[in-house]
Amino acid sequence: MTGTLLSMGHGYTARALSQRLVPLGWRVIGTTRDPEQLENIREAGAEAVHWPGETPPLDGVTHILISTAPNDDGDPVLHKLSDEITRRAEQFKWVGYLSTTAVYGDHQGDWVDETTPATPASKRGNLRVQAEQQWAAIPGLPLHIFRLAGIYGPGRGPFSKLKRGSLRRVIKPGQVFSRIHVDDIAEVLAASMARPDLGAIYNVCDDEPVPPQDVIAYAAELQGLPLPPAVLFEEAEMTAMARSFYSENKRVRNDRIKRELGVKLRYPNYRVGLEALHKG
Repeated sequence: MTGTLLSMGHGYTARALSQRLVPLGWRVIGTTRDPEQLENIREAGAEAVHWPGETPPLDGVTHILISTAPNDDGDPVLHKLSDEITRRAEQFKWVGYLSTTAVYGDHQGDWVDETTPATPASKRGNLRVQAEQQWAAIPGLPLHIFRLAGIYGPGRGPFSKLKRGSLRRVIKPGQVFSRIHVDDIAEVLAASMARPDLGAIYNVCDDEPVPPQDVIAYAAELQGLPLPPAVLFEEAEMTAMARSFYSENKRVRNDRIKRELGVKLRYPNYRVGLEALHKG
């Protein structure tokens, strides 16, 4: 299967998908708001569009991936292109929206799955729920929603921060997070594109939610570095954004991506993922 993918907000995750598709003969068009990223997108094999600014081409597009984050004005893609996308809804074979597990809010460490009602506890979670609903309201659009856990992968992990000595182990008893390697996200998206299911929602995370300090400790062990100092959550100096992550505590199930898409995670837990990054 090949086609033309329009990637709105062609960033870290979208590029991982693009690297899978381009060698298979796909045409990929990636947008960015940063002019300095245009050449990087081209070097990775995709066509680059400066947006907002240039009008993204929709003629011949068979698939759309939306990675742009919503803001107080709503989803930026719909804000600019809603009428045109609505008019062309039947043109597309697959539309993917990258959301977040923050839509579930806080469950005090309990498990959630795709049937769990969205009860966001943060502004970013609320904005994502609104964006999901806006996309789902377009008649005939073959929408698929992917609720992503914390993303890590090449160039995005704890190793460089550990070497700089800028990481601490923030301790909040009972707190766990789910995470996902960027290559596994690309695998899930590609599997969904090959097996469209209009209206489907998928949690995209690994098999093992764990306390964040465990991840940092294992990364330090792999690098032979001292264990970073521990600091209690109540005493830690953190940005408002970072603190908001600790206000939500849940374990996220990923059974649907395995059962319905046949996905076998390459990095089913943080240990396997960090070991691969360390070797790389």
